[in-house]
Amino acid sequence: MAQTACKRLTILGSTGSIGQSTLDIVRHHPERFTIEALVANANIGRLAADAREFGARVAVTADESLLEPLREALAGSGIAAAAGEAAVLEAAARPVDMVMAAIVGVAGLKPSLAALEAGNTIALANKECLVSAGELFMGRARQLGVDVVPVDSEHSAIFQCFEPHNARQIEKITLTASGGPFRTRSLESLRNVTPQEALKHPNWDMGAKVTIDSATLTNKGLELIEAYHLYPVEAGQLDAVIHPQSIIHSLVSYVDGSTLAQLGMPDMRTPIACAMAWPQRISAPVARLDLVELGALTFEPVDAGRFPAPSLALAALEKAGNATTILNAANEVAVAAFLEGRIGFVRIVPLVAEVLERAGPDGVFGHLRDLDDVWAADAYGRQKARELARELQS
Repeated sequence: MAQTACKRLTILGSTGSIGQSTLDIVRHHPERFTIEALVANANIGRLAADAREFGARVAVTADESLLEPLREALAGSGIAAAAGEAAVLEAAARPVDMVMAAIVGVAGLKPSLAALEAGNTIALANKECLVSAGELFMGRARQLGVDVVPVDSEHSAIFQCFEPHNARQIEKITLTASGGPFRTRSLESLRNVTPQEALKHPNWDMGAKVTIDSATLTNKGLELIEAYHLYPVEAGQLDAVIHPQSIIHSLVSYVDGSTLAQLGMPDMRTPIACAMAWPQRISAPVARLDLVELGALTFEPVDAGRFPAPSLALAALEKAGNATTILNAANEVAVAAFLEGRIGFVRIVPLVAEVLERAGPDGVFGHLRDLDDVWAADAYGRQKARELARELQS
């Protein structure tokens, strides 16, 4: 049996949860992966320790003021240290077998594009590449012939069930949602939800912003947008369903009545390992699925009255390419306003919807030709959301 070639990796966002899970897979397969570059923001201790453990060639912090502390932490290791935006982009563009694009937020867009332009296969965990710039990002990937392998559990599930040769025979793609912490709560009771309550997710351990998005089901709306850009389907072929156990991660339905589903325990190391090893598979240090122990898998429709975010996302897809950029930016501002106690939980999604309503008369909808168009739409969404948040406070 031929020996599998060792893959060289760069990890953008190495100190975050996805980055750390990626390194855990590398730790379990040292013969399969080596590290070229690790890129992080401000967690210098973690960045330096990981660079030493995995023998990275370079460690990069996005914060220029932290260059000297990083150099000191790497002293005597032979690992190069760098800092600032230019250094991040240079690291992303280094020729490797795969770049794990896991920087959170719009800050991850430029580095992910730099990796794409360099011809590196992208393991994509950054939502904004697709939600804020999907038209631009995937269009460029197709032009360059670069593979984009999804890392999110839902899109990894679709990736594993999607038959490219039967793409025209697909009827529907269904993403599952846990329902978050308020799945069974009435709309009236949601008016008094506190940030502390909203941050308690029943199945997943995530950052604050993503956890709030899960509570409003905005995360599912964003994932529907991502699926639209990742796969050759129309918005009308995308759907979401509540699945409280988070065992089935997505389903692909075909014209012959077959529906293919990917099942697994809610552990991000499974889709990460799937992306890293693609087109092969490797073992992952995760709990194994025991259907007998689970006993039952249940499903519920999304109640659009209580959770309008998925429908709002699909409506944005029907508009011009930058509508989802505006939606994403407005949502970030709205979530921050809720976490800071400036607006109520039930005002988050309506605020985002109002921003999109005003974008039409303001004449800002359009297609994404370049990054300047992305930044302009993002800035509009944020500014308009801030104005509306202030109005709600007054």
